[in-house]
Amino acid sequence: MKYLFFIFLFLSINAKAQDIEVLLIGVSHDYSKYPKQDFSSIHQKIRKFKPDGFFGEFLSKEDERLVMDYWCKQPNINRLKMLRSNKPIQEELLPHTIDSLKKQSLLRPNDYRIKAELAHAYYLDQDVANGHYQFWHVHHSLQQQPNAELESYVNKLLSPKLDTTGRSMRRLKTSEYAYIAFPMMRELGMKELLAMDNQEYDLNWQASWEAFDTKFALFRKGLSDSLKNQLKSALTTIQNGYAKYDQIEMSSNTVTEWLNTDEASQISASGDFYLPVMYHMKGFPREEMLSKIHWWIMRNEGMCNNVVNRAKKIGAQRVVVLAGANHRKYMQDIFKTMPNVKVSNINEVN
Repeated sequence: MKYLFFIFLFLSINAKAQDIEVLLIGVSHDYSKYPKQDFSSIHQKIRKFKPDGFFGEFLSKEDERLVMDYWCKQPNINRLKMLRSNKPIQEELLPHTIDSLKKQSLLRPNDYRIKAELAHAYYLDQDVANGHYQFWHVHHSLQQQPNAELESYVNKLLSPKLDTTGRSMRRLKTSEYAYIAFPMMRELGMKELLAMDNQEYDLNWQASWEAFDTKFALFRKGLSDSLKNQLKSALTTIQNGYAKYDQIEMSSNTVTEWLNTDEASQISASGDFYLPVMYHMKGFPREEMLSKIHWWIMRNEGMCNNVVNRAKKIGAQRVVVLAGANHRKYMQDIFKTMPNVKVSNINEVN
């Protein structure tokens, strides 16, 4: 009996110290503006990584209900109203409906009407990540094999042409999910996308941004001649960085790999946070800028915590995390500080 106790104790400690390995991919949210992209290397690296979970930049359905306002709240409310009007399902019946449709979809994997109905139910349950995953299956099938009857049914049920703002069905079609996450999830037999976004601090972030912009405009008006030259030099450095960013986006067929470099991260950060040398200019709204940085880091910490906690909850040990390229460096640095977490970005694996 004594030995059983120590076995259970060991297993309990081991479970608490579960190692999580993260393959982090900084991505574009819209690949339509680039030359035709070659994702084959990224797909191969994901295959070799052998993940048991994928995380995307969506709120969980629980967090969607809790966060009263953030940049994407109103578009999500508009989608809910529209889809409830198309086909209402009582809220208390949604869990049963989703479970039933999942079982039907397993039995009839090529029945895309079922997948459309499952997408509809997920959206009504405020699980946008998996509403999108099921809608992508349907959209992809219609691209490969047009079907007027199915398309008419989807239009009546989901109204995808009306869902155009926020994290919309329209945006999904040219996103990182359409080109990276969902094709690989389907290939690897994964049924659901895990949500990791954090919008708890979005109103703080917006307020700090507005406060900075207001004071920065006043700062520029009151500049001495010497400071004008310093500011012009710093802004030229930022503009030159973005010129290179734009040039790569217009010419490369492997934009994602470049987005995961430190050079791309530095250029991207300069757009939101300018250059540290500017913070020491007399009159520069440093406190407001530091407030912006604080709330940005808080969001990224929340996203990292969501990944680790939710991976542990389902027993996942190797997870792919897709986040906007502006998040990549911050999240990677945060993951490195977390115990029992190993993180690599897509460029750091063979």
